[in-house]
Amino acid sequence: MTENSIHDADERSSLKPLAIEGNLPLKAVGIENLREANPQYLPPHRYLHPWFARRPTPVSRLAILASILPQDTDSDKLLRWMQIGPNREIDESLSEFVERKKATEDERSGNLESHYGYPRPFTLSPTDRERSDMHDVLLENWDGSLPSVLDPTAGGGVIPYESLRYGLPTHANELNPIPSLILKVMLEYAPEVGDIQQTVRKWGEKINERAAPNVQKYFPSQRERRTPDNYVCTYHIQCNSCGTEIPLIPKWWIRTRSDGIRVVVRPEIKPDGGIDYTVIVDPSDHDLEGFSPGDGPVSRGGDAECLNCGVVTEDDEVRARLKKGEFEYRPYCVRYLKSEGGHGFRSPTEADVEAMESAEKQISSDFKLSTLLQTPIPKGNKTTEPLNYGITEWRDLFSPRQLVSHYEYLSAFIECKAEILQKHDEQTGKAVLTLLSFAASQTINYNCRLSSWHHGKGYPNPLLKGKNYAFKRVFVENNISIGGVDFLSHLDKILDSYKEVASYLPEDAKPADVNSTDAANLPYDDNEIQAIVNDPPYYSSIMYAELSDIFYVWLREYLNDIFPDLFSSDLTDKSEEAVANPDRFDSVASESSSKRALADDFYENKMSQIFSEMYRVLEPGGVMTVMFTHKETDAWDTLTMSLINSGFTITSTHPITSEMPQRAGMQKSASADSTLLLTGRKPHEERSAEGRTPTLWTDVKTDTRTAAKEAARDLIDSGMSLTKTDVIISAFGPTLRVFADAYPVVDDEDNKVKPRRALEEAREAVTQVLVDEYLDVEGIDDLDDVTEWYLLSWLVHESQTFSYDEGHQLGLGIGVDIDNIKRSTKTWRKSRGDISLRGHSGRVQNINEKPENRSSRVPVNPDDLSFGLALDKVHAAMHVYDVQGESACCDWLRERNFDSDSTFKATLKSLLQVLPHDHEDWELARDLAVGRTKDVLDLDFSPNVFVDDGDDRKQSDLSSF
Repeated sequence: MTENSIHDADERSSLKPLAIEGNLPLKAVGIENLREANPQYLPPHRYLHPWFARRPTPVSRLAILASILPQDTDSDKLLRWMQIGPNREIDESLSEFVERKKATEDERSGNLESHYGYPRPFTLSPTDRERSDMHDVLLENWDGSLPSVLDPTAGGGVIPYESLRYGLPTHANELNPIPSLILKVMLEYAPEVGDIQQTVRKWGEKINERAAPNVQKYFPSQRERRTPDNYVCTYHIQCNSCGTEIPLIPKWWIRTRSDGIRVVVRPEIKPDGGIDYTVIVDPSDHDLEGFSPGDGPVSRGGDAECLNCGVVTEDDEVRARLKKGEFEYRPYCVRYLKSEGGHGFRSPTEADVEAMESAEKQISSDFKLSTLLQTPIPKGNKTTEPLNYGITEWRDLFSPRQLVSHYEYLSAFIECKAEILQKHDEQTGKAVLTLLSFAASQTINYNCRLSSWHHGKGYPNPLLKGKNYAFKRVFVENNISIGGVDFLSHLDKILDSYKEVASYLPEDAKPADVNSTDAANLPYDDNEIQAIVNDPPYYSSIMYAELSDIFYVWLREYLNDIFPDLFSSDLTDKSEEAVANPDRFDSVASESSSKRALADDFYENKMSQIFSEMYRVLEPGGVMTVMFTHKETDAWDTLTMSLINSGFTITSTHPITSEMPQRAGMQKSASADSTLLLTGRKPHEERSAEGRTPTLWTDVKTDTRTAAKEAARDLIDSGMSLTKTDVIISAFGPTLRVFADAYPVVDDEDNKVKPRRALEEAREAVTQVLVDEYLDVEGIDDLDDVTEWYLLSWLVHESQTFSYDEGHQLGLGIGVDIDNIKRSTKTWRKSRGDISLRGHSGRVQNINEKPENRSSRVPVNPDDLSFGLALDKVHAAMHVYDVQGESACCDWLRERNFDSDSTFKATLKSLLQVLPHDHEDWELARDLAVGRTKDVLDLDFSPNVFVDDGDDRKQSDLSSF
């Protein structure tokens, strides 16, 4: 043990131990996190206003309560206070009960809630008796006072809201004005103003009465009481060859779900080159004869094919035309409300097009409307996409009909504002106006040019469904005066949510202290706070400020005079936002300092400032628990340096399942499926990192690997539902604690070693644990490095596509620079900045072609008698089997003596174990491992290696492997 780690151990022993520094019921809480992730019934705060990455209630409660309760708190008592478990006596621990219920979910006869026998925790607050009992414990543990809880980057407010539910002194801070408004609603208005549902609804109806008639004229009824509520729209450009209009539609389906009607649109070319659309409900085979609804004029790559002459306008030119404004908006399907209830679909008429044109005329004739939202869209990480399509001002994100509709509701709101403030006290008036403006925000979320159409279910998607501003060739114009996505419908959902939020708080709940400022400059005195629980911004994962600007520019129009401090600037603050945004440094980057490096430096410095500020306001002996959910090594490297620089002593780390596992091909995200709770304490005696004796990396390296391996084995044995990537990430916690205890760390040449070196060692060590645990293959250690990297990439990431950073780090761990092998081996390619592994079809030349006709860019020649990589041998064999059949493949294998090649067999067996069963290569590997080729290769594989169990997902998570 180093001198620094001895001192840190002494410091930890002098601190009063807390529950989070002991054993926690992590598996039970992880199960509850997953139970909460039901998209049909989420916690009410999620429906107030769109925001990003809100943490589940159970893990938030655990982080708060475990950070302030004493270490000897019984796990059952902790879970009961968290409202986990049945409200009755049971013959087992609550953890065992919850885990048993999870294990038997598939055997249940009813819904999940009846199966578990108690509601999901977010619907339950502690009783007065439970709060009183807990407060008694806290008063004793914190010297006669209840500990105050602060979240300095509170975002959507889950952590401070849960703190309020337990009657704790609560403080919340958030830089961005949009979540700051959400915090005001949840933490100030809900406890202070209470339920005002009827009051807000009354004002909402008054606004709707004034705005609706002015909107409805742009949504003409074809017949009485058949008012359009959605226009499915696209863009028309002209074909350069024949002049015919080309609609930018990827597919002609409007609704494909089998439960109910199916709807398709069939185009018809008019003599003048225009396009007419016929909507067909429940199409018959005759209706679709000679017509493929899945093949629209626009290809996956963005090229547009003329319906008349077949000439293709390439994606670059399509984008250039849109950027220049050389297009027309066109509705091609109308969804309408039936008088008897439900929806119908019809073809657009001339009246529908004329209504859009009248909206254009209205804009040009109304000065206020013609100058609304002229604020330029700045170049950024997420705003580049709309800028590339000529969307340069925020108003450009709306079609004429959308812009006019939103303006009418804004005008009606402004007309009612003074009367609202006059008839209510100040706080109630602000609460009413804020909730009304939230309804307007929701109409914007579903009614702009980036709001796409859900072709499966046949209704609009929200604009930020993908957390980006990606351009949509098909978008929706919503009638926000009527239907399911109208102003009043959104308002009702918001008011129901607000009422529920208020109902969960204690009757004597005191409002939280809410601030909207830079977390690096908090408005608190030194040593004022006892506990900080924080879910910090996710490095480069979400560009919060950029994505919130679409709401900011509208809410500024609504509430600028009500909250002048929040809306003092044209757009949200990007300069102080704690994210790693490379595009902010585009103009100052150089060869010596890339924009990515500058973004990393900024994020590290910013997080160091924030953690230093947390350290300042925390009392000596106080606790800080950080939730971190990220895969990239750079993010962890930055977080660790920030913690070390600020002076915290890391005392514990806990991994916990917090998200639904991301299956192959489902999602690509820098966020992990698990959350790591990392706890630091403020020492009683401050000790600068500069005053610590440097520790040699060679002394730290072994401890790092040991800590990572032990953590990985413990996690595998725990039965927690973690993917293999999450096991690696979760092992980072103990690794970083070892590194932080030894900091500063230097190499043999006295150069400072950063935390990422420890993380690289941890990744390599844990990967070896995973290989030992999950790859039952002899001879894998004899494989070449490239083949080993390829196999381990499939094993660890469980997906064909994954983060470049993760793949690069994995390569370094086994001595492979993946950039050096990219061109020569073609084992992987770049896909939007990520790594995409290539299968055999992208690596092997076609054996049926003459050698002189084959592409030289494909590296594996199946005619060769020997191969440089073991992977090349197996991929070549797959190709021969696939294109020439089993007999030819048997001869091919004999010619190369692969029956005695241990590396061929080890690679084949490994691929059978790591590839998903729906992958083409897995099926070919299975074919090679059975039948005559099995006999030729003299294979001795057990049947369970390659039997397809019918699960076409990729590898299972660890709990079901």
